[in-house]
Amino acid sequence: STPWGSSAASDVYKGQVGLLGRAFGLVFRSRRLFLWSALCAAITALTLVALGVLLYRYAPGLLESVWNRPDSWYGRTGWYTALILASLVAWVVGANVVPPLLLAPLQDPLSEATEAECGEADATVSPASFLRGLTTGLLHTLARMALLFLGLLVLLPLNLVPGLGSIAFTVLASLWTMLWMAAEHLAAPMTRHLYPFAQVRRMLGERRALCMGFGAGVYVLLWVPILNTFFLPVAIIGGTLMYRGLRASGDLPPPPDALPAPGGPPGAK
Repeated sequence: STPWGSSAASDVYKGQVGLLGRAFGLVFRSRRLFLWSALCAAITALTLVALGVLLYRYAPGLLESVWNRPDSWYGRTGWYTALILASLVAWVVGANVVPPLLLAPLQDPLSEATEAECGEADATVSPASFLRGLTTGLLHTLARMALLFLGLLVLLPLNLVPGLGSIAFTVLASLWTMLWMAAEHLAAPMTRHLYPFAQVRRMLGERRALCMGFGAGVYVLLWVPILNTFFLPVAIIGGTLMYRGLRASGDLPPPPDALPAPGGPPGAK
């Protein structure tokens, strides 16, 4: 068997520990990846702090606009529980929306640099990467953001269920976000190599444990102080490593951009 065999338990481990561990290792072994990651981390840190400040100032007022703060102690307990759970979900969603939008132009160059560090001969970082990132990268990121919000919108009515509704929403929204994280960071290198999104969906279905393990690892990383500023560059690098592993194991066919063009040699665009 290959090191990327599809045992569910080993896939979860590889997704949570193997991929993220290798990603962190690459960041600190490669000066190029460290500089890219440091730039991403600085922008991410400012964004996470700003999101926290905004939620601290405005989340209570937003909740009071739909649910007046009760006077009884048990009513207040429920109100503050709903406030905390909703704020946590909002912070995670914001952390997965705002930094990727701000860093969309840097995602392709960081992914390309990762492939170059792994020995990909034709992986180069050029000024054209920024131009491509400013257009296709941003558009693809926006499309995937819409998918994240669609799933959360479907789950939102659970908050109207008294008692366990908010808890159920938090758990299911977290699981949906983990799966989305895996799709987001696997889709980035696959899109760059011209795979259709149907191939991403197929990988999510065939290697569910691997993808959920990776998504859960990135999700947990969000909650670790200091390390959470590196969550996006590490997720990009980890997603690229996952893509390369799926290629090496034969789960993915050769990328469309490496196939021969009609009447041309292999690799012709």
